Amino acid sequence: MLTITHDSAVRRWRAGLLCALASASSFGLSGPLARGLMNAGWSSVAVVAVRVLLAAAVLVPIAVVQLRGDWQLLRRNATLLTMYGLIAIAGTQVAFFNAVAHMQVGVALMIELTAPIAVVGWLWLRHRQPPAAATVAGAALGIGGLAMVIDIRTGQTTSWVGIAWAFAAMVGAACYFVLSAQGNGVLPGTVLAAGGLLIGGFALLALGVIGILPLRATTNPIVFDDFTVSWWVPLLLLGTVTAAIAYVAGIAATRLLGSRLASFVALFEVLAALVFAWALLGEAPRPIQLLGGVLIVIGVIVVRRGE
Repeated sequence: MLTITHDSAVRRWRAGLLCALASASSFGLSGPLARGLMNAGWSSVAVVAVRVLLAAAVLVPIAVVQLRGDWQLLRRNATLLTMYGLIAIAGTQVAFFNAVAHMQVGVALMIELTAPIAVVGWLWLRHRQPPAAATVAGAALGIGGLAMVIDIRTGQTTSWVGIAWAFAAMVGAACYFVLSAQGNGVLPGTVLAAGGLLIGGFALLALGVIGILPLRATTNPIVFDDFTVSWWVPLLLLGTVTAAIAYVAGIAATRLLGSRLASFVALFEVLAALVFAWALLGEAPRPIQLLGGVLIVIGVIVVRRGE
């Protein structure tokens, strides 16, 4: 009996790890693709709105099948769906894409993915679980690495607007991990993703139509480092790969691994984004920023062991 239980736990962990890596890799592609669109004249809000609504169009038919006519399930989880759509999806993406409009994709992402430390802090405050010494040490390493990523010594090249947006994205990412774990066993992950994408997408469109947020799009070719593509190519990839696949896989990973562990595995997104940004945009990180990224990764691993 114990062997069966252990084997089941191992299979669950492996499945969760694969989902988390798939989600992180998919999310890592979003920044470079969005940067290409914004360089061609798109506003960050327009990129996010089209991205999430395309993803919703992919996932809604699947979600309808999974609901099996139980529309009351949506009403009972209306608060979760609304918070997920407005904060975890729309808010986080707008903040991140505004950050990459002012700074390198890899740097913005490294700041955003200090979210695991925020998750640990939230769970400590929410459930009164004080952190272990290793957790405190890991957080200190993460903060030190963050200072190196920002590269304070070269203040003349630091975009404090970009940093502020990146920290806002970090808060949104922490909310994403906490909210994704809710509704497990009750609300299917695809339904949560599809509902959140619809709510977030239509909210952004509404704010754009009334003039609160800038909605600006063009049909100019999208120029990357060594090649040029039509405007619809990065949009299609943003909607299907970096949103539909990424969110469903991310929700599955969080429910299989828990908020803490899933948020730490998501650090793989930093490596994926650095590779994609280097390949598509020619953005090579400075050595001190690479060292800072290493310290952030070490810090959150230490935090995880402490937890």
